[in-house]
Amino acid sequence: MTIRMEEVNDYRVTEQVIQEAFAGLAFSDQKEHELVRKLRHSEAFIPELSLVFEEDGRIAGHILLSKIMIVNDQQSFEALALAPVSVLPSYQKQGIGAQLVRESLQRAKNLGYPAVIVMGHEHYYPKFGFQPASRWGITAPFEVPDELFMALELEDNSLKGIHGVVQYASAFYE
Repeated sequence: MTIRMEEVNDYRVTEQVIQEAFAGLAFSDQKEHELVRKLRHSEAFIPELSLVFEEDGRIAGHILLSKIMIVNDQQSFEALALAPVSVLPSYQKQGIGAQLVRESLQRAKNLGYPAVIVMGHEHYYPKFGFQPASRWGITAPFEVPDELFMALELEDNSLKGIHGVVQYASAFYE
């Protein structure tokens, strides 16, 4: 089992993994693979934070962290968005998603990024340290329940004094 940086020749397979991972899920628009494709061609893309989980030469999972901004009237602050994390159905419930999350957060911290924002399951992401983003006065640019919109400081107090609205890359809206 290996977690490694996604390579260009992985793109097609990775997109298939993403499609299969989200197939039939009620909360999904079934376009997560298209989001990843668009993000790869945007300024928000960080190749070092597009990771795949590989087992016996087969890609079974993927995670992507991309650049976002937290903006208010006085400042803008760069952070990351975690979206999406995908694991093939036959590999789910084995801890692969958690391994991908932990590895991506560590790599993001090593690259000097201060914080990560995620919109996701309120019982899953807190085990990695995510808390409601409202704790810091950080809000989504759209309506979302408070418990689903979370933030994580990659360094102690890296969000201290930071507040505003998250500005996602345009790929999220296309």
